[in-house]
Amino acid sequence: MNPQLILIAGPFRSGTDGVPARIAKNLSRLECAALAVYERGHVPVIGEWLSLPLARAAGSQRTGDEISETFLYPAAHRLLRQCDAILRIEGESSGADADVALGRALGLRIYYGLGEIPVASDGERNG
Repeated sequence: MNPQLILIAGPFRSGTDGVPARIAKNLSRLECAALAVYERGHVPVIGEWLSLPLARAAGSQRTGDEISETFLYPAAHRLLRQCDAILRIEGESSGADADVALGRALGLRIYYGLGEIPVASDGERNG
């Protein structure tokens, strides 16, 4: 199998009450999943890797402010249209559920566990 571009979908702000440390913990969980996907030979992406810098450049002062809201889901959904698959990690998240719904509509593979993702055969895997 060739490497896939896989969006990692899971809680980012969900369950955080807007507390920055809790948001950071959720982002860390997404990034740990991204690392595991990379180690299987694929290219992981997280929507916030795109939306957060764009929001900051546009003047956002904090996650969840009016400016950041104009980037968070729209940027992720643009990115999703370039992906081959989604890895939905555990945890309640309406945003991740929306990503999965869009992914299904686009005909993408939806993975619910790392073990479901085949190892890429490009010879450049880590781990």
